[in-house]
Amino acid sequence: MPTDLDETLATVRLVDHHVHGPLALEVDRDGFESLISESDRPQPPGLTAFDSQLGFAVRRHCAPLLGLPERVAADDYWDARATWSPGELARLFLGAAGVGDWVVDTGFSADDIWDVERMEAELDGRSREIVRLESTLEDVALTCEPEELEQRFREALDEAARTAVGWKSIVAYRYGFDFEPTRPTSAEVKAAARAWMTTFESGTRPRVEDPVLLRFLLFAACDTGMPLQLHVGFGDPDLDMHRCNPALLTEWLRTVEPTGVRVMLLHCYPYHRMAGYLAHVFPHVYMDVGLGINYTGAASSRVIAESMELAPFGKLLYSSDAWGPPELHYLGSVLWRRGTAAVLRQWVQDGEWSASDACRVAEMVARDNARCVYGLDA
Repeated sequence: MPTDLDETLATVRLVDHHVHGPLALEVDRDGFESLISESDRPQPPGLTAFDSQLGFAVRRHCAPLLGLPERVAADDYWDARATWSPGELARLFLGAAGVGDWVVDTGFSADDIWDVERMEAELDGRSREIVRLESTLEDVALTCEPEELEQRFREALDEAARTAVGWKSIVAYRYGFDFEPTRPTSAEVKAAARAWMTTFESGTRPRVEDPVLLRFLLFAACDTGMPLQLHVGFGDPDLDMHRCNPALLTEWLRTVEPTGVRVMLLHCYPYHRMAGYLAHVFPHVYMDVGLGINYTGAASSRVIAESMELAPFGKLLYSSDAWGPPELHYLGSVLWRRGTAAVLRQWVQDGEWSASDACRVAEMVARDNARCVYGLDA
């Protein structure tokens, strides 16, 4: 068992168990700044997204990869970055992240980013797909009658399961976690499908928001036994934060526990302590603090430490949730490695942990837990 914590965290090949592709398109500076913020509104006059924990982290950790000094001015960073193509930037930053497996959610703005096939072809690490449930239901609904939707959706999941390693739901965005926790009946699903599908307009992609249909797709995913990822907490303004507290899932978690599904609570900030409680009391609940790490930047070690208060260490996973700017894929890795090292090193120095235990837990969270959950070594 290794005992050098810094070496272990510097060299371990991560499993990024929830990530999206890097940008395939050129962006201008305004576009880039919009992608290093979860806000979908323009910056107020005179302000810049570089003046944030994430913006500072970009200047501190990403600048050297572009041949710049650490903490370079934002203007100088942008000028240097603009000389690189999207493909060059993606290969540079993702190649430096030290990731052995990318577990990729392909369900959001997929035309703007690398797909799984390109990631598999151009990166050293293996790439596997996570299928987004809401997108799948919307696709199926365009090709069938309301009475067929339930069966056709289950068939679509069976087909996707041939290559995918899990599912993802954004019920937090589409409704919230305060949904009825019981399984809907087939009659309820058919009635909801009829009501929803009669609203479709030609040339417009449907958007599923009906709570009955959202419950249906969650239970259908659980029935497969494959891991189910749920966005929790911090995200863009489409969600109502008070309705995506994972505590609201408690009764639903009790209901689906007999299916054997592993429920992966993603990001969780600022509800990461509540997520840790759920991972502590329910054997089928896992968590990460992925998105929260990049956005808290230099303060992320505190978030990492808080995520390790209650959650069993075999229930914690690493993710970046990076989408678009490849800096995010790299920063997720750098900040998690640095923050985890700082937290575990202090516990070793305080005499609370042995060095070998710290290294073992670091490797569990970095890769081993995800390999087990998603069957990546199969």
